[in-house]
Amino acid sequence: MTATILIVGSVTPANALPSFARQTGQPCGTCHTDFPALTPYGRRFKLLGYTPGGGPFRTTPFSSNAGIAARAEYQKLRAYASAVAGPPAPGASDLNANASINGDDKEWVPPVSMMAIVGYTHTQAPLPPPTAPYNPNDNVVLSPFSAFWGGAITNDIGAFAQVTYNAPPPGGFGDPFGHTWTWDNTDVRFAGTGSLGPLDFIYGITANNNPSVQDVWNTTPAWSFPYAVSTILGPQQPTTIVEGAFAAHVGGVGVYTFINDLLYLEVTGYKTLSFSQQNAVGTDPFAAPGLLGGVAPYWRAAIEPHWGRHSFMLGTFGLYTQVHPWIDTSFASWTSDVFPMADKFTDIGFDSQYQYQGDNFWFTLRGSFIREFQRLDQTFANAGSSNLTNQLNTMKLQASLALGSDNRVVLTGQYFNVWGTSDAILFGTDPLTGVALTPNSNGWTAEIAYIPFGVSKSPLWPWFNARIGLQYTYYNKLNGTTVGAQNNNTLFLHAWFAM
Repeated sequence: MTATILIVGSVTPANALPSFARQTGQPCGTCHTDFPALTPYGRRFKLLGYTPGGGPFRTTPFSSNAGIAARAEYQKLRAYASAVAGPPAPGASDLNANASINGDDKEWVPPVSMMAIVGYTHTQAPLPPPTAPYNPNDNVVLSPFSAFWGGAITNDIGAFAQVTYNAPPPGGFGDPFGHTWTWDNTDVRFAGTGSLGPLDFIYGITANNNPSVQDVWNTTPAWSFPYAVSTILGPQQPTTIVEGAFAAHVGGVGVYTFINDLLYLEVTGYKTLSFSQQNAVGTDPFAAPGLLGGVAPYWRAAIEPHWGRHSFMLGTFGLYTQVHPWIDTSFASWTSDVFPMADKFTDIGFDSQYQYQGDNFWFTLRGSFIREFQRLDQTFANAGSSNLTNQLNTMKLQASLALGSDNRVVLTGQYFNVWGTSDAILFGTDPLTGVALTPNSNGWTAEIAYIPFGVSKSPLWPWFNARIGLQYTYYNKLNGTTVGAQNNNTLFLHAWFAM
């Protein structure tokens, strides 16, 4: 088993869903500085389990959700929606005003949405064969296409659940268990509020299928930039385990709390689905490095002070996994078994985010660093690595500026850097010197995006929105060498439609 995973079109973008707009009565710009980067309002909407209402439709089919507690949470969320004019706030003495927020007089519409991305991809060098069913270069592909349940289920339970179609990669699937349709990012939550002495808090339970998909900051792997990537040629540099290696291959349950609108704490445990279970939900089991042994703990802590128009976050997160590698990923021996010994990975991350809300813009700085400690007991025993222990580090530094309101233009730039231990078996050797190569890779991604209806409500609101993006990724170094690295430079023009 290799300790690095190449992600090519396997991670679909996160989304700003029209179903959330219908539920809250807010345009997309209230929750998002960019699809899907969250504002303070958006983060608290997610922490409250995707359940707050206020829109033109009833929140759930089961209840009016009328009550003082629900009304108080609605009012609290409105404090983070200053960028737009929301629906009228109920008067302090008008307890019947909840009927106009989530009342029985409203129709319930299932919180179902769809998303499609049409993308044009140009690479600096033609794709290596085989490329069928695509051209060696300059391809237009409709992928991914997703359907969602996004919103409340009951007063206290909500979900973001995604099913996705991904076009086959160039050359087709590498094994007979590749799928075009698969379950995708899923996060089902129970959330409530309480107080204990001077402490007010949100508390909740999350059940999800991708470590960090439950996170509310866009610095952890599941929701980090770039939000949309080409399915023809996605990110090529090695990644740590927490950066999506087991996305949609696992199920996890965790608990979290957000104390005094300041301190976030969470712990979640994950187990891999069995080979047959993964295949049944459309996930290729061999796309992950193996099966997890026991429960893999994920932890998250963050502090988010905010003052005036400013908010700042400093946090840490991590994942510990024991991975039993597959015996035969080619399936030539007709076995889906794994080796008895496990490779052990400890991923420890640190992240930070600063946001400023101007009169007609959002400015955001983000940074993350992950160090992965690898003990490759089984891989080393199988002569799959030169070293028993390795390290892998990833860093991302990003700046984003969302300009304007009605016709929002978003400028984003990110520097990425990957470095780690040299390993001749995992990464090969330099053809000239024979020296063992490293995973070292670095470069830049720049994007300009146009969101026709960011803060204003589109003519088809709350049923439709769009995002047009032009993205360029430049590689200075890739997998330990600058030779040929720039052949992977990628131009990606895409139209992202949310319905």
